[in-house]
Amino acid sequence: MVAEFIIGAARPELFPAESLPEVAFLGRSNVGKSSLINCLVNKKELARTSATPGCTQAIQFYRVDGRWHFVDLPGYGYAKVSRDKSQAWKNLIEHYLTRRKSLELCLLLLDSRRGWMEMDLELRDWLEHWGLPYVVIATKVDKLKTQRERIQCLAALQEPDPGLAVLTFSAVTGQGVREIWQVISKTKTRA
Repeated sequence: MVAEFIIGAARPELFPAESLPEVAFLGRSNVGKSSLINCLVNKKELARTSATPGCTQAIQFYRVDGRWHFVDLPGYGYAKVSRDKSQAWKNLIEHYLTRRKSLELCLLLLDSRRGWMEMDLELRDWLEHWGLPYVVIATKVDKLKTQRERIQCLAALQEPDPGLAVLTFSAVTGQGVREIWQVISKTKTRA
């Protein structure tokens, strides 16, 4: 698989041309967006990862196999940045999500140990309001030590919407990579 970094865009005018279908990675700071990208393309250091929230400060675009753009959005939540910087990120993300015609799929990542938090639910409602297709991915499932914990986690994630399909992912074990690729591969262009 060929994957390459294109640009980190801090302003909409820096976004690359809309030449390929785009898959956006959304979620709280440190939920594992960059780690998921790295696992999907089998490159450990394509997307920069950090233990410090707020590492991704621009919208990062990656070209994958000449077929997709993977788009890593800044996380929300615990990043230690000024209120002005946080608002600028929010405006940039909203601009991207509402105006990008090549956006085909949003992957909404949740930390499996934390479940739905208020900001996650707000983002989910916002995506639904705008009619943006999304899939929920529970990350860090390797941190759930017992089968009982895993079952309880998935049940809690499906509680707001019992029909919701939730995929699971672990950057440590690679669990879920194949299933997530299946979803990405089936994504069709929206009319």
